[in-house]
Amino acid sequence: MARKVVITCAVTGSIHTPSMSPHIPVTADEIAEAAIGAAEAGAAIVHLHARDPHDGRPDQSPERFLPFLSRIKQQSDVVVNITTGGAATMTIEERLKPVATFKPEVASLNMGTMNFGLYPMLERFKTFKHDWERPYLEGSRERIFKNTFADIEAILTTCAENGTRFEIECYDIGHLYTLAHFVERGLVKPPFFVQSVFGILGGIGPHPEDVAHMKRTADRLFGDAYRWSVLGAGRHQMPIAAMAAAMGGNVRVGLEDSLWLGKGRFAASNAEQVAHVRRIIEGLGLEIASPAEARDILELKGGDRVEF
Repeated sequence: MARKVVITCAVTGSIHTPSMSPHIPVTADEIAEAAIGAAEAGAAIVHLHARDPHDGRPDQSPERFLPFLSRIKQQSDVVVNITTGGAATMTIEERLKPVATFKPEVASLNMGTMNFGLYPMLERFKTFKHDWERPYLEGSRERIFKNTFADIEAILTTCAENGTRFEIECYDIGHLYTLAHFVERGLVKPPFFVQSVFGILGGIGPHPEDVAHMKRTADRLFGDAYRWSVLGAGRHQMPIAAMAAAMGGNVRVGLEDSLWLGKGRFAASNAEQVAHVRRIIEGLGLEIASPAEARDILELKGGDRVEF
């Protein structure tokens, strides 16, 4: 049987600001429609952030999540993954509230404190509709995305009590060793869903050797106890997805990670990116995983055991 590839779609995120693309989902209805459309196109998992519906700024309050979580659950069997990353401007207490409240099947987990440079986007985008956007991007020159050992332990403990598993986001090689530390302590149980992130300023680069190095290191540390996935930022999204799928990995796409679908061309929707990466995967002779198959591959608790 062909290996099944899990597609995750990150539908809005906290990296891009609303003025950058007319297609970024902002309101609860837009986020729900984007997630459901991505699932219909082939995503088994949707990775979700919330935004203030008035100006599009990142918002981690549970009240912003509930309207789209409820609608997604009503209209799709897709696996829901709620961020604990939120935005680098938020405290760990703010970032934890949605997963503590809604107890999803999957939560994201950033595996290290790092520089997280968004300010180069100011070279491409010059005009902004909202007064928070430019300072938010410019502030990343000196802003630290804080994920200390204590922060990581707080997320692991909170989520583990609810049977939530993790999309473990590793932006550099050292993050894999941090994961190994928490595995050794028994705070993370296999199978580990390791999401290797390439091309963020402050993390590992997008070169093929970087991708191979991440995979080799994870193989050595975790053997067959982990499931590997990748995301490439910006223009690197599809090349890195193709590379990883050919190497035995799973893939993540979505407007959180890239606004584009080809040089100078905005992706019109999250579903369009999912459909594109699905064609790449199937062109390699592989099959995509359904939500039910993703639950089996990652040993998730099931959509009937969440609280939304």
